[in-house]
Amino acid sequence: MKKELLYTIPSLYRDDFRIHGYRFGQGRKALCIVGSMRGNEYQQLYTCSRLVSILKGLEADGSLSSEDEILVIPALNPGSMNIEKRFWPKDNTDINRMFPGYRLGETTQRVAAGIFNQISVYENGIQFPSFYMPGNFSSHVRIMKTGYENVEKARAFGLPYIVLKVPKPYDTTTLNYNWQIWETDAFSLYGTVTDSIDEASAQELIQSVLRFLKAYGLLKREIPAGMDSIVFTDRDLITLRPKTSGIFRCLASAGARVQKGQLLAQILDACEGEIIEEIRSSDSGILFFTHNRPLVYANTAVFKLLSSSLAAAPI
Repeated sequence: MKKELLYTIPSLYRDDFRIHGYRFGQGRKALCIVGSMRGNEYQQLYTCSRLVSILKGLEADGSLSSEDEILVIPALNPGSMNIEKRFWPKDNTDINRMFPGYRLGETTQRVAAGIFNQISVYENGIQFPSFYMPGNFSSHVRIMKTGYENVEKARAFGLPYIVLKVPKPYDTTTLNYNWQIWETDAFSLYGTVTDSIDEASAQELIQSVLRFLKAYGLLKREIPAGMDSIVFTDRDLITLRPKTSGIFRCLASAGARVQKGQLLAQILDACEGEIIEEIRSSDSGILFFTHNRPLVYANTAVFKLLSSSLAAAPI
């Protein structure tokens, strides 16, 4: 393993901004893994840090391919993480909305350009991102539907679901999208949480990465088989929204199987504590996403439901 300084921004008054990467092996640029880009992505940072430790051990005992290179970048925005701010501290911009970057642009554009110039040469790319809305997910692989997506290769992760994201205009500046445009097979791996640590979820994603390494000749050790993934688009999900604002009392968790008409959440008056709305499942299926904040606004997406017609097993 080699720890390298990949990008730095000098500072007049404080310590320089630095992004480090960890290289394993040499030769073909086989795989790049990127962790947190936002200051509250603690689970993503933790998962990447555990991967660095595991890959270090695998390399030491000769279990990694000697003809391929793996690069792991645990964090692209350590400055925001240090002060617990989700986006760039100075101007509140999002690095994952700045790719492929611009080396003469704003700070986050320069960071994106400096990193993308180095990671766009890899055959495969794995990112541990977070969703733009606060909430918990069922574990899955997400791929931008650009026409360059490689669904069959995504099956190697062995996660329950593969979601094809139909890109909106703002998605064209994300890492996943631009990796694909620059001919990298890109995959975003989503676990259950973002701003806390979930050991089981981290281990699930780590195992999925090891399965991917094994499937494509980067790992010599045997790995337990994963699941047969269900493939669907993000537009197949049923979104449930409240009509009122208030305290959000969630009664179901991500990954739970629910029946049509089942009570999923209650909205309480924030001052009087009375139940002002009940949210019930519009179909039988699996809760793919759940809102996880104490308060909720009217018309916010609080649940995303995968109908039983798309689920692997009968409900």
